[in-house]
Amino acid sequence: MKVGIACLAGAYVLSQFYRAFLAVLTPDLGRDLGATAGDLAWASGLWFLAFAAMQIPVGAALDRMGPRRTVASVLGLAGGGGALLFALAQTPGQVMLAMALIGAGCSPVLMAAYVIFARVYPPAIFATLAGMTLGLGSLGNVLSAAPLAALVGAVGWRAALGGLAAVTLLVAALLWLAVTDPPRGPDGPTRGSVLDLLRMRALWPILLMMFAGYGPAASLRGLWAGPFARDLHGADAGVIGWVTLAMGLAMVAGNFAYGPADRLFGTRKWVVWAGNAVVLAALLLLAANPGASLGRATLLLAVAGFCGSAFPLIMAHARAFVPPHLTGRGVTLVNMFGIGGAGLMQFASRPIHGAFADPTQAYRALFLFFAAVVALGLLAYLLARDRAD
Repeated sequence: MKVGIACLAGAYVLSQFYRAFLAVLTPDLGRDLGATAGDLAWASGLWFLAFAAMQIPVGAALDRMGPRRTVASVLGLAGGGGALLFALAQTPGQVMLAMALIGAGCSPVLMAAYVIFARVYPPAIFATLAGMTLGLGSLGNVLSAAPLAALVGAVGWRAALGGLAAVTLLVAALLWLAVTDPPRGPDGPTRGSVLDLLRMRALWPILLMMFAGYGPAASLRGLWAGPFARDLHGADAGVIGWVTLAMGLAMVAGNFAYGPADRLFGTRKWVVWAGNAVVLAALLLLAANPGASLGRATLLLAVAGFCGSAFPLIMAHARAFVPPHLTGRGVTLVNMFGIGGAGLMQFASRPIHGAFADPTQAYRALFLFFAAVVALGLLAYLLARDRAD
């Protein structure tokens, strides 16, 4: 079981890498394929929307088939195939299709680990295990920054993506061999659907906080940090790599910090609320003066990344309300709101950015948009019932 969990954590490194690497490839894809920032916004958004659209069938598959077959087959076929298509892409449209396939391929990885945690380990440590997995997996954020920039500089982006396709297929094979499906748990209800979960009023404020809390940090790190550093601060690919590395490392640290925070402070709701209030403040400061020094901007992006990494604690908060026989559907439903929110925000961010000819005004509008989303999420989350295991 522990070997399988370790392999799932490794697979999640790939998932985090794939959702964030476009920011570093911005100059190369623009030069070789004519891809604009708007094209990449669509491509990144399609990754998230394909990922989100898969959550309902993935949740059912995790409950019925188990994690092993679900994660190995989907990651190998869709994830590996999508990475290969990206390496061979000749147009921005093919990049978009490749990103959608990769998003679908990555969709079961983290949720497979969460189902195992929920069925094998004590509920009180779910958030800690979830945060550790996210923290370790978020090393993909780090690898998709300066290390990827160095690799692309050495071998080119096509060779780099071809190598990633091979790695993805290898990881899928390891998952097939190493993951052990957990026991289904004690006798009890076995029938139900995601509709039963949607009827639970206690879940809705948590779902809305997940929607608003994950999307802004993920969108900035995975899409807009690169163009922002380039357009307002003249950063090249190497500097963009370091800016995104700083934000990626902050997100890794945030995942580890949030994991045990519920046991440390005796609350889930107010830790999440306070952390996202800091995110709101950072976004407003970025909007107030987006053209200020790159060092200031990088620090604020890192703060937003650290405090915007409440995903494991929000997931644990929601899981506490989910019946055991609907564990797979429950964690994937919450994940759908987080990933789907990130995808929708990236689609919405494209016309917001494109509505202004002046880059300073364009990025000010972007930061205000993300700040408004977080503010609305905080208001909704005030209605949530706190619950600890």
